[in-house]
Amino acid sequence: MDEGMLGGSVYIAFIRFAISLIGVNIFYVLMSEAKYSRRKTAVCSICFYGAVLVLACIWYVADWENCVKSAPLVMYICFAVFGVLMSKGPFYLTVYKLAFTYFLLALFLIGGIEIAILFFNRNIWADIIARIVLIVLIAWFIKRYLRGSIKEFGAYMEKELDWFSVTLMIFSLLCGIGFILNPERVEQSPYRFYQMGITLFLVGTLQFLMFRLYLHIGKEQEYQKENQLMLMNHRLLERQLEILGEAAETERKKRYDAKNHNAAIAEFARRGQMDELLQYLKEYENRMSMDIEENICENTAVNSILSVYAKKAEKEQIKVILDVELDRDLPIPNIDLLSILSNAFENAIYGCMEVRKQTKNKECIIHLIMKKKKNKLTIYCSNTCPLETELRKGEPKPEFTGGIGVSSIIKTAEKFEGEYDFKNDGGMFVFRLMINIPN
Repeated sequence: MDEGMLGGSVYIAFIRFAISLIGVNIFYVLMSEAKYSRRKTAVCSICFYGAVLVLACIWYVADWENCVKSAPLVMYICFAVFGVLMSKGPFYLTVYKLAFTYFLLALFLIGGIEIAILFFNRNIWADIIARIVLIVLIAWFIKRYLRGSIKEFGAYMEKELDWFSVTLMIFSLLCGIGFILNPERVEQSPYRFYQMGITLFLVGTLQFLMFRLYLHIGKEQEYQKENQLMLMNHRLLERQLEILGEAAETERKKRYDAKNHNAAIAEFARRGQMDELLQYLKEYENRMSMDIEENICENTAVNSILSVYAKKAEKEQIKVILDVELDRDLPIPNIDLLSILSNAFENAIYGCMEVRKQTKNKECIIHLIMKKKKNKLTIYCSNTCPLETELRKGEPKPEFTGGIGVSSIIKTAEKFEGEYDFKNDGGMFVFRLMINIPN
């Protein structure tokens, strides 16, 4: 770096230090989210930046040669520590954002110096103005094209990125910055300008490509979840149609039975066989009491959906144990309850069927417990599953659940600030959920 250009009075040094800190702060604020309130963040930032500027100026007065070489790095390290303490989010994601901010710092520092050298005969004020212009342009670009996607990018990176990848990304940034800000490189030549320009371009392009990659990966995951929700809704509609079909068939049988019943009564009455009529009515009453289906719970919607799935499981010779205690009226919308139960039961039946493919005569069981405790609703569902059923990041892999359902359960659980977990307990897949009941 050009030490002659970076000299000058302490006032000039103060202006440069202040511009660097303001630029770094603007870039980082645009890409991150504060841990504390605006007021507390503002007070802490003012105190921190004031202390850093004072110490940097003292260092400049005491030893300006070493200061101009090392000040950007030292000030940035201080800012990085402050940024980690003041921002929220995963640590490695925060470190990556700080490394990218450091890259942008190198961009406007070197950009300002080189513009002043090439076009303004090493004018100090040209360097300062060029830095300000570059900061404004970079900030405008981030706000206009990146800010809307950065939050999504952070969420996708948090889910998809591994330690090796993030370490590689940070290392590539630091290598580029180290080459550009190397204080020992003082020669001025077109080849040096070309090297720095290409380095900046390649490092920046790599980061942009990584940004786009994880953004597209994340969006693809969102599309898959939406597709799963559509399939779930289709499946739920099929079950509702089954309920309607069974209800219509039951009603048809009742009308047919009522017709025969009335005909029998009329025949007994016509013949005057009163004793036989009373005996017939008694037998009919006993038969009707046997045909009445036992309610699983008082909640109509839950009772209907569980009845359908219990019958479906029994058709596949799967033993079903239901322990459900719910009131008739529950503040949780029926669509959310049905979403959880239908997906849990579908996954359970799928798991049992996979076991049957491996061992034909193996007994398969589905056990569902659903109870309300104060302002909590707890759901426990266990089913026979293949021993090799695996979890990834606490969730069953799609190939062990039929590919759909789990994301819908998780989404509904998060909607009510609930807690959930999945596990394979030695061939029994266990799903547990606790959600808050709205007031």
